[in-house]
This record gives sequence, structure tokens and C-alpha cells, in this order.
Amino acid sequence: MIYPEPKLIEIDSFTVAGLSVRTINKDEFNPQTAKLPQLWNDFFSTGLAEKIPNRIPQTPVFGVYSNYALDAADFYTVTAGVRVSSEVTDLKLNTITIQTGHYLVFKDKGPMPQVIIKTWERIWTYFESNHQHQRCFGTDFEVYPGSDEIAIHIGIIN
Repeated sequence: MIYPEPKLIEIDSFTVAGLSVRTINKDEFNPQTAKLPQLWNDFFSTGLAEKIPNRIPQTPVFGVYSNYALDAADFYTVTAGVRVSSEVTDLKLNTITIQTGHYLVFKDKGPMPQVIIKTWERIWTYFESNHQHQRCFGTDFEVYPGSDEIAIHIGIIN
């Protein structure tokens, strides 16, 4: 399948609050050790998106990747959440600020979670073979504009 080139955009910082886990890709490829399915199950099964204080109305759901230990092969934190107007002080929730900067946006449609996995594989391949852009491993994030749509924003070094 031929995909369009990712779109380069500039983003101003904003804040997301939600549930977080620390993981590593090698664990996510094994159903016995994967943490992300449980994170998303906890987020959606409790209706958390509607309960987060300071939520900006009509915000989509975000999956934010942050606190990279080194790169895509090392540990990172994922936060399932929504955009908020200010930091949330609820001890069960984590608040993360999306960094201001340039992002490449990779979009796709299809059944979840397959489309997410397929899009991340596309991203890894893109950065392995494309030396025009380099990932900064600051904050990356997924946006879910619809039930079968994803837009993954990858922070890059200018």
C-alpha cells in the first residue's frame, strides 16, 4: 500500500491529563507483558475521559508518549488522556505537557488496534530509511479523531 508523505506541522505546547504506564516496545509485542491494552481498557471502561477535571470541551482522546529513556527501543511513558486547560491535581491522574515544536503527522484509517500498530510500523520504517528528519524523543502523541481514525504526531529536531 502506498501512503502519503507525513505532513510537517508546528505545534504550540498544550496539556493532557489521564492515566499513565511506563513500558518498553519489547514488552508490548508480548501479550503476557503488554501494559498498553490494560491502560486503554482502564481509560475507556471507567468513562474517564468525561470525568477528568479541567477538560477542554470536545477534545479528542490522546495517547501521549513521553519520558523516553533513550529512543524507540528503550523505556517510555504512555498517557491515555484528554486535553485540559490547567494541571490536574488528582493523585490518580498524570499531567503531561506536549512540547512546542515541529511534528510529522502520520494518518491512517482502519480497525483498532491494527491501524495503530500498522501506523507505528510505518513510522519506524520511515525514520530508519529517511535521514531528512530526526526524531527528538521529547513528546509524541496519537490523536483519535474518530472510532477508526488515527493521527500520530512525531516530534522532530529542526
